[in-house]
Formats: sequence, structure tokens, C-alpha cells
Amino acid sequence: MSASELPAADRRPIRVALLGCGTVGGEVARLLTEQAGELAARAGAPVELAGIAVRRPDKHPELPPELLTADAEKLVTSDDVDVVVELVGGIEPVRGWLLAALKAGKSVVTANKALLAEHSADLFEAADAAGADLYFEAAVAGAIPLLRPLRESLAGDRITRVMGIVNGTTNYILSAMDSTGAGYAETLDEASRLGYAEADPTADVDGYDAASKAAILASLAFHTRVTASDVHREGIADVTASDLAAARGLGRTVKLLAICERVTDDDGVESVSARVHPVMIPRRHQLAGVGGAFNAVYVEADAAGELMFYGQGAGGAPTASAVLGDLVAVARNRVVGGRGPRESAHAALPVRPMGQTPTRYHVSLSVADRAGVLAQVAQAFADHGVSIAAVRQSDVGDRASLVVVTHQAPDAALQSTVDEIGRLDVVHEVVSVMRVEGEDQ
Repeated sequence: MSASELPAADRRPIRVALLGCGTVGGEVARLLTEQAGELAARAGAPVELAGIAVRRPDKHPELPPELLTADAEKLVTSDDVDVVVELVGGIEPVRGWLLAALKAGKSVVTANKALLAEHSADLFEAADAAGADLYFEAAVAGAIPLLRPLRESLAGDRITRVMGIVNGTTNYILSAMDSTGAGYAETLDEASRLGYAEADPTADVDGYDAASKAAILASLAFHTRVTASDVHREGIADVTASDLAAARGLGRTVKLLAICERVTDDDGVESVSARVHPVMIPRRHQLAGVGGAFNAVYVEADAAGELMFYGQGAGGAPTASAVLGDLVAVARNRVVGGRGPRESAHAALPVRPMGQTPTRYHVSLSVADRAGVLAQVAQAFADHGVSIAAVRQSDVGDRASLVVVTHQAPDAALQSTVDEIGRLDVVHEVVSVMRVEGEDQ
């Protein structure tokens, strides 16, 4: 009887090195043990832990001591390891460990969005050279099956847009601000108290986390290498309760979105736009109803049409689910001697600068309450080639509140318009500027 004809339980085990045993790593280790029989049946062979690399082994009394080591580099290159699962995070020294593992022929499963957003090319090249797999479903949206559909199910289609909520912390904060009317600072404090925000929330609230995820999404969707530095990034710290109130008045809400688009200019030349920033979207849009710390991603493709992926985007068990899905896929490939999908960068489209990307603005102004003000503001828009879609005006004491919503225009033209308006004598203050997605109300 050949090895491939043996029952799964009798085949040579797939041996796994686990790097990191925090919230997600602990769940992965637990599930590998508790669901060993089911995982063996799905993978076609037993899947066993060969070792767990942690910084301080003495801090993990719940784990078998014979599995623990502080020497990650030695573990990932061990002859006793087939697959490396990396859940440490960060760039270095993790990048070196994974490159060493791939060069040694080990397949890699990682949830490391920051590393993939900056160094996926190096990792894919090492995987290709060694004939190894590189899987990373958990890097973008936790438990949501998103990357594999982009990478495999939609590989025969032409994706035109990927837009989504990919950070649970910021979505919780904006959802709470919308429902309670509270300001940003007090809502962030509440999110920290409830455990939705880290002690240092910078990566989340300033958009770094979402930008890394946008780079991964754009790379997969448009078959083009996009790094985090290519992604225009703005956070939510400047979003106010007044912005949410203005959005409600327009039948909209505010979300921090990652938006990746295939853009065609007037000459028919295609490029990729990738950006992360707060956006006003219609309340009837599918993403508007995504509340709390949940994630959702909206995909548009030529043949498939509109698709939406929704679920828990973070947390130990949800993220471990995605990691184990990748691990089973890699183990299957090892059992049958095959390989998973490789990097697809055949399109190699240029990345369009934010200033050239078509967007729409919602501009709130405090202006003098006298005749001719609207004409001066409208002239500033016209001077920069920006068309106005809607104007709303209301009196506020001895001043007037003026809200202008534009049609699409290059972002640089819109920004230049706002700068000029801010210098007009009749404008007391540019109260807020926010981009708009979706149809007019």
C-alpha cells in the first residue's frame, strides 16, 4: 500500500512550528490539540506541534515544557518541522525567521499584515524558489474568508473595486459616536476600558493597521505589488461629533474605509488607487450597517458583480479559525505533493498618487451671513474645475453654516479648492472636510 492510500491517522504527521503563543497563538495551540482527529481527517494526515517559540518559556506553564523554546530561528529550520505558523507580528526579526524557513523548504502560514504589506515580494520569491507555500488568510479580516476568494475564486474575473471596514477598533469608535453623539476622545476612552482599543491605539486610530491591509487587498485584487507606503492614509482622530451629526442630516454615516480601485484615466491608461480615510456613506449602503468591532469588505467584479464578506475581524478564536484553515490547506498540499497559489503580479499596474485619484468632498463652512457669500464660494470651486452636487445653508447666530457636497474630481483639485476657500474674507472657518462615497441623497 502506498503512502497516499494509507488512512489519514497512519500517515506521516505534518509537523508544525508555532511562533508566538499570545491570544491567537494560544487558541491555535489549543485547537490543534482538541481537534486533532478532525484536523487529521481534513488534512489527510495528523497535524502535530513540533515546537512553540516564545520569548519567555517560563511564562507559559499551561503548555508542555518539552514543546517550548526561545530559539525561534533554530526551530523554524529544524528537520523535524514541515510548516511554520507565525503569530508574533512586526517586521524584524520575524522576516528573517520566515525567509529562513522558506529557504529550508518549510511552508509558512502567517497573520502578519505589517510584514506582508512591506515584504511580500521577498517572501513569495523565497517560497517560489523552494517550492513552498505561503498562506496568510488571517492577515486582513480575522475569521472572514476573504483573501482566498480574491486569490482563487475570483482569479478568472476582473475585480474593479474592493472597499471595506478592516479595523474593528475604529469601527467600534465611529459606531459608538454615531449612536450616542459622544466625541472622539471620550469614545476612545470607553473603547479602551471595554478592551476594544489597545493601550497604545495609534496603529488602529491613525490608520496604519488598515493601510497594511489595504496594501494586501490591492495586491491580490489587481495582480500588482502594492506596499503600505503606496497607500494614502488618514485616521479618525479629527472626526468630530459634529461630523457624525452632519452625516445623519444627509442620511449618511461615517466609516473608516480601505478603498482599493482600478482607475482608468481619459487616455484609457489603467492604474491602482489604494487609500484609507474616513468616509461619509449612505445609510442604506451595505457597509453602513456594520457596527461594533465587526469587519466587512465589499468587492465589485465585472462578471461576479457585487459581493460582500462580513464577520468577526479580530479576536483569538476567530483569527485562529483562519489560521487553521490555512494550515489544513498547506498540510493537504504536503500530503499530495502539490502547491497552493503563487503570487500573481502579472498586471503590474502603476499606483496612482492620491492627488490624481478621483474623490468627492463634503465641506462644512462657517461663513458671514450676508449676500454674495455663496457666489464667492461657488466661484472658488469653479476656478479649480470642481462641480458642486449639493449646497445646504442654515443660519447660526450672526453667521451662516454652509455645507457643500461635490461631484468627483481629482483629490488635489478638491484640496486646493478647500485651501482657497479658507482664505476668503467671507469664510470664518473651514469646519470640516470629509470624503464622500455613494450616490447623492
